[in-house]
Amino acid sequence: MVAYQTLIIPLVSFLLFIIFLHKRRSTAAPEPRKRLPPSPRKLPIIGNLHQLGVYPHRSFQALSKRYGQLMLLHFGHVPVLVASSADAAWTWHLRLMASIGGRRSICVLQLLSNKRVQSFRRVREEETSAMIDRIRQLGSSLSVVNLSDILVTTTNDVFCRVALGRKYSDDEGEGRKFKKFLGKFVEVLGTSSVGDYIPWLAWINQVDGLDAKVEKVAKLFDEFLEGVIQEHRDRKKGENICDEGFSGDGGLDFVDILLEFQKENKGSSPVEVDTIKAIILDMFAAGTDTTVSTLEWSIAELIRNPRTMKTLQNEVKEVVRMKEEISEDDLEKCTISKQ
Repeated sequence: MVAYQTLIIPLVSFLLFIIFLHKRRSTAAPEPRKRLPPSPRKLPIIGNLHQLGVYPHRSFQALSKRYGQLMLLHFGHVPVLVASSADAAWTWHLRLMASIGGRRSICVLQLLSNKRVQSFRRVREEETSAMIDRIRQLGSSLSVVNLSDILVTTTNDVFCRVALGRKYSDDEGEGRKFKKFLGKFVEVLGTSSVGDYIPWLAWINQVDGLDAKVEKVAKLFDEFLEGVIQEHRDRKKGENICDEGFSGDGGLDFVDILLEFQKENKGSSPVEVDTIKAIILDMFAAGTDTTVSTLEWSIAELIRNPRTMKTLQNEVKEVVRMKEEISEDDLEKCTISKQ
């Protein structure tokens, strides 16, 4: 009997506590409902994943006609904001920047300031010129020109020179190695993980080998970036870098800037080497694949719309006139390319 009372008293106390919490929550003032963008009805567990179909971009376009240019979708348990027009994307970008504008940002202040971006202008123009020469050379033959591969190479070369100090496409040994694990990285980057959207199905990534593939690519990139960082440190110790940068083209690359930032903030806000690697990797993922996709789609749209392409060609001829190459200053004078 004593044992029974010993059990029943804590149980009753616990039940009374639960009832008290429920009463308090029900009588409390309800939280104001957040104003969210229009959203199609979602299904349990999978959300709106079933509405993406084989061609997600077409599905987004169809959904935007019904729910507007800014809509909310749910990929499993992950809410996703979809902007289907440039105006909607820009409006949301301005709101986002207003909310995070006060935060400290290495990328904005140190790597992507207007002055820094302009300092890499020569790199962009040199690599663009090299791309045009390559297309012209391949176009003189009767073989098919794989423009996608050329765009990938050019984009990677620009990023490598800006971020790492040199490009690796010209280096037979390192270049071949870099291109190999770069392909694996892009493959992993474009692979959807079920566990990201439905957490209790994360075990599938272990069964299908995705987790192992991600770990392998992460290790390859970590070793590569470790070598790049050490190479920069060694050259700085030998005073070969000075103010001319690792690439020797008169400007510091991203690794130089981040290492200098690490040195200056050693006491107050230390920056770990892994943080430097993460920043470089994040910017690489954001600045290469998206750039190539944008260029490919732009060229595809011009091919599909000959009248627009002819108008653009005439405008470029008018701006460039007798010059053989177009510069970034010339682009500012082109109106149709900004639309």
